[in-house]
Amino acid sequence: MKHIPTLIGAIAFSIGTTHAQRNLEVGIAPGVVHYYGDLGNYDGSVQWNSARPGLMLTFRDFLPNHRRYVTRSLTTEVRLNWFRVGYDERASVKGMDYTDLRNYKRGLGFRNDMFGVSSHLVLNAYREPYQPLFQQRFFMYFHVGLGAYYGRPKADLFNGGIDTLNRYHFWDDGTVRNGPQSDPTASVIERDGKYETDLYEWQTEGGVGAGEAGRRYRISPWHIGIPMGAGIRYMVTKQISVGMELTYIMFTDDHIDDVSDRYSTYTEIDAAYPGDARAQALARYISDPTGYGTNGTISYITSRRGNPGLLDTISFLNFEVSYKFKRGAGRRSFLSLKRD
Repeated sequence: MKHIPTLIGAIAFSIGTTHAQRNLEVGIAPGVVHYYGDLGNYDGSVQWNSARPGLMLTFRDFLPNHRRYVTRSLTTEVRLNWFRVGYDERASVKGMDYTDLRNYKRGLGFRNDMFGVSSHLVLNAYREPYQPLFQQRFFMYFHVGLGAYYGRPKADLFNGGIDTLNRYHFWDDGTVRNGPQSDPTASVIERDGKYETDLYEWQTEGGVGAGEAGRRYRISPWHIGIPMGAGIRYMVTKQISVGMELTYIMFTDDHIDDVSDRYSTYTEIDAAYPGDARAQALARYISDPTGYGTNGTISYITSRRGNPGLLDTISFLNFEVSYKFKRGAGRRSFLSLKRD
């Protein structure tokens, strides 16, 4: 009950702002997402085979413009985002043999469809402060903001339902088969491409709560990110513009890929699923799909899974088309002396 006056005040403020505002520009921007994190087979920072699709919807210039500025160097915007973030260390790389891939034997992978909302402060770097942007045509802009994103990483680890009988077996010759290497009759199969395994639902890493009876290391699917970037826009008309932008989003956690610190020990896994041999076997496989990551104990060689000091980051290169809607009757500008 104590929050009701605050909520009513916020709603009244929003209504008043909407009534006073003059323009609302809406932009839609498809693009390409790249992932920077603990997974990767390239030695450089850019994992070129991490490219995935993304989409962004932007609302800008919605604040009141009581003084009727022709252009404003500082503006705000709100964005709704969808980013498909992912990487597969077992995926082939053109021009490279699988034996040359840095983390091929570790074989971790994930896909995370992240949905979020962010608010940005934008600096428009226009050339003439007293000339409308649509007359200047080209201008650059820079932005920084804060966003909240929801996403749960998933993995394609089973050919069908989540069952030990349906698990993939990754052989040393680079093939995926339906049986272990000790079985000469095992057939080569293709992964079905269905990301059926919610990695947050399994004990994949050691950490807080790991090793306590009946508990697992719980990670929040909500991620706070700091977006920052730059772009260039071209005003086709007073209402329509096109542009290109590169944005980086640095997250405040290292868990969008479910890889951060070390593998769970077998003792921690068994304690997380007491008396459930099936769940224990599944958790060992889901944490370490190839079986080369850990022998179930903590050691320098076998237990390292990621780097908790390296925060996850993504980039989004996009192309935007936007349209400016009139939201109120135009009045004469004290700068242009024209109706705008």
